[in-house]
Amino acid sequence: MAKLSLFERRRRRVRSALRSRAGGRPRLSVHRSGKHIYAQIIDDTAGRTLAAASTLGGKGGNVDAAAKVGADIAAAAKQAGVTTVVFDRGGFLFHGRVKALADAAREGGLEF
Repeated sequence: MAKLSLFERRRRRVRSALRSRAGGRPRLSVHRSGKHIYAQIIDDTAGRTLAAASTLGGKGGNVDAAAKVGADIAAAAKQAGVTTVVFDRGGFLFHGRVKALADAAREGGLEF
């Protein structure tokens, strides 16, 4: 087996911890690239995406844009009838853009 990167090890550790705590709740998955940030609410039991938001339509992926994505995903979740989720930060550290997205989603009404 090939040696995993630190990012991949962290991502697997976070995901396996989420599986044990999810309790049937959908997962708010965050992906951060160099230019953009993406968020999806995924129902793992049905294997489908319930809501999604990203910075693709607007300007770049700075902290302010991440906060806007957090507010957008909370509104989309409310539209889809989702109120509680588990937060999946993937292998990304919980600070900066990821934290801004999470805080804005909480302010928008999502519970996690």
